[in-house]
Parts: sequence; C-alpha cells; structure tokens
Amino acid sequence: MISKFKLYITSVALALCCVSCLDKFPEDSIPFDKAIQTVKDVDLAVIGIYDAFKSSALYSGNLTLLPDLQTDFVYGVNGNTNVYGDIWRWKNILATNTDIEAVYGSLYMVINRCNFLLDRVDNVRKNVTNDEQLDKLDQCCGEAYFARALAYSELVKLFCKAYESDEDAANQLGVILTRHYGGDEAMKRASLKESYAFILEDLDRAEELLKLEEDFTESLFDSPYFNEYTIHALRARVSLYMKNWDDAIKYSTKVIESGKYRLSSCTNEIASGVSYYKYMWTNDISTETIWKVGFTVTSYGGALGRIFANYDYVSLRPDYVPAEWVINLYDNNDLRVTTFFQNQTTSYGLTWPLLIKYFGNESFVENRILHVCMPKVFRLSEQYLIRAEAYVQKEQPEYGKAGTDISTLRLARYSTYGSGTTPMNKDNAMDIIEQERVKELYMEGFRLHDLKRWHKGFERKPQAQSLENGSSLKVEKDDVMFVWPIPQHELDAPGSIVEPNESNK
Repeated sequence: MISKFKLYITSVALALCCVSCLDKFPEDSIPFDKAIQTVKDVDLAVIGIYDAFKSSALYSGNLTLLPDLQTDFVYGVNGNTNVYGDIWRWKNILATNTDIEAVYGSLYMVINRCNFLLDRVDNVRKNVTNDEQLDKLDQCCGEAYFARALAYSELVKLFCKAYESDEDAANQLGVILTRHYGGDEAMKRASLKESYAFILEDLDRAEELLKLEEDFTESLFDSPYFNEYTIHALRARVSLYMKNWDDAIKYSTKVIESGKYRLSSCTNEIASGVSYYKYMWTNDISTETIWKVGFTVTSYGGALGRIFANYDYVSLRPDYVPAEWVINLYDNNDLRVTTFFQNQTTSYGLTWPLLIKYFGNESFVENRILHVCMPKVFRLSEQYLIRAEAYVQKEQPEYGKAGTDISTLRLARYSTYGSGTTPMNKDNAMDIIEQERVKELYMEGFRLHDLKRWHKGFERKPQAQSLENGSSLKVEKDDVMFVWPIPQHELDAPGSIVEPNESNK
C-alpha cells in the first residue's frame, strides 16, 4: 500500500505529443517496444501525465474558461480583441473552432499518455522483486488510471448530453474509449452509459492502488498529486452528473469528513489585510484545495486571468467583464466579492468591477509573469455543494442536512451570517444551491454543464459598453450548443466512423 507520496514535481519532455485520439507517436519518437523499461521510466511517464495537465487548452485556459464564457457569466466589451469571440456569441460555434479542437486534442493526449504507460508497465513489473519498487509501480498505475478517468469525465461533460438515467444513457452517444495505446480498437463512440461505466471502472482501480494506509498522517491539502481523496472528489462529482444521489453523498462525505481539508476563511487572516480565502487566489495555497495543477515560475501553463484584465503595467484592457446580475447576487456580508471583483476604470473609459480572482500568483507577478494562477481543480467547497444538491434531489430529500452544508460554506465566506442556519424546503432548496454554485464557483468552468443538467436556458441583456453582437441573447433549455460539436478533423479522418453531435449539423 502507498504510505508516502512524492513531495516535488519535475518537468520532463516526453515524446508523447499527439493532438487527437487518432494521432499517436511522431515518426522520430522512441519506438513503442523500447520505451519504459525501468521503474524510473514509469515514474517519468507519470510526470509527463501531470505535465500534460499544464496545457493552456485545459485547466489553465480553455477547459476552465469556455464553459462559463459561453453562458451568462460575462460580457464582451468595447475594445474586445475577439479572443474566444465565437464561443461567447454562442451561435457562431463551429466544428472547426480551434479552441474546442485544442480541448478535445489535449484531453486525448492525457488519455494516450496514460494508455502508453499502462500498456508498458507489466513488462517492467515482471523484472522487479523489490517491494518498495512494486509499490511505486502500483502508485504510478493508480495515478494513470485516475488521470484517464479525469480526462474522460471532462470529455463526456463537454461533448455529450446530460446523463438522465441508465436506460436513456444507453441510447445516447458517449465518447471514443481506448484502453490501449498501440491497439487496434475501433475509433467509434461508445454509448454515454458505457462511457461513464469506463470512468467508474478506472476510478475503482485508482482507489485500490492509491488507498492510504490507516496510519497515514501526512498533510494532503494543496497537493499537486493524486491520492485517495482526489479519487473520492471526482467520484462525487461524476455521481452528481449521473444523478446517483446516494453515491454523490457517499463520496463527498468521505472527503468532507476525512479531516484532511478545511474551508479557507474569509475572516481569519494569514497576514494583515489578507484572509486565508484571498490567499488561496493570490498565492495558490490553501487548506481546502484537494488537487491543483502545480506550476513553477519556470514551468507553467496558460494565463487564466488575461482576458479579464490584459494588464500591461500601464492600463487595463479587459476583453470580458462580469455580468451585473452575478455581482448583484452576493449578499452585503459576502466577502467573496472583494476577493473576486475590484472596481477599476479601463483604458476604454469603462468603470466596472473587474474579475481579479485570476489576476495572478504573487510569486509569478514578482517575476513579471501576469495573470497566471495554478488551477484548483478540486476544492472542498465544491464537495459541500455536491452533497447539498444530492441531499435535496434524492427520493426522500434531507433539507436540514443540505441547509447545514450551505451554512457551513457561508460561515467560511461571510463576515457575519445571522443565526448561522440556512432554512431550506422543497420550494427554495434548488434556488439556493444554484445561486451558491454561481457565487462560489464563478469562472471555474461549471456553468455550462450545470445549466445543461438542470435543463435551464439563460438570457443576456446589454450592459454598460457591452458588444452589440452577443449581448442580446436568449438561449432556451436543451439548445444543441450545450453539447459541443465533435471537431471536424476527427470526423474527416481517413476511415473515421465517429458520429457527429447535433451541434455539428
């Protein structure tokens, strides 16, 4: 069993640079049968998997930004450079969109790296007798299984319809599933039910291999590495998306009650004028972070905050500004407001609360690297929100328990919270939870998927200096664009039998 985790990460350049699920090794790469021959090679391959998550097409860029930009969270403003413009305008999203292609290709790159390792590890294992090295191989395989499950979980959210039931999902298109790197598996889409089953199967394997010893006492929060509780966090999220309320409660509770993580307070300060919650965003360190993509000033991904500021040490030229309705959603006592937003005057003459949540890690700013933050892919607050929603959606709702979870979150975020209780009932429960997800997870990539699974549309109305094209928009529930089109190059590949989505047509 694994009792100790690595405490550092090193960058490594591997020859695994495919850009879609159909593309594998370049011709000048290491031959498949020569690669990964030692335990050290396996460890380096895992580092390569972690490194793939740094891509600006994933959590430090497109994968986080696009699902929220596409909806009602922000407005393009005068002076906008048209970055992500097709996505924001909604109606202009095509199968040839390069930003969507980049997400698709980068997720399959992660999957291919995992498959490459898993296909080769048995040849290494048969030559190893040292128990410590065998444990190391188990850990590496566990990390690979989890990474593959995580990548597939993102693909099904983006490129598939919402999961309604096992029966319905059996008749809906899922994603291309591959277990092997060098195999001859058919490049066709499995059903949505099969796709989720594949994810759960990988999570089961990962949990078995990454399970902690009972006497494990080391800190796990703020980790850039996968572990048992990272698995539980994803399992809770996937269960919520599958409407498996019991499992969503079961796995979120494992994380919440583990004692390994603690919500970051907006009132307690780590330094004068800096709360623990604010420090999470300005320095990327927090007791509530379950897994983050680890960056250093010499090895990092995209700049999440650039489009919200475009600061050049002289002026602010944001492409997008927060929607007024979002800002108005926060209570007067809600201290997330001052952490997320700051009133500024742009070079276009617009005075508006700009998003500063992603202005940049202070260590990076000191090195003149602006708007770069470490993506916090799993946080404890999301687990409270998952459990609260599952409590009220289950066949016999438990509104009191859901209210306790919302109260726990708000007590960590508010300056004062009255009696400290959140009364919830059949009529208001989901409204409260939906609003809390907006306030807590703003611009973290959840909005499109939430609206899709709740079967809700949205409407934009022009606000100060917003662009004419895109500011007036009404999207009905279940619009085909809630599901992204399969990239055209995947459909056009020689011998392709990949089926398109409705949004491709």
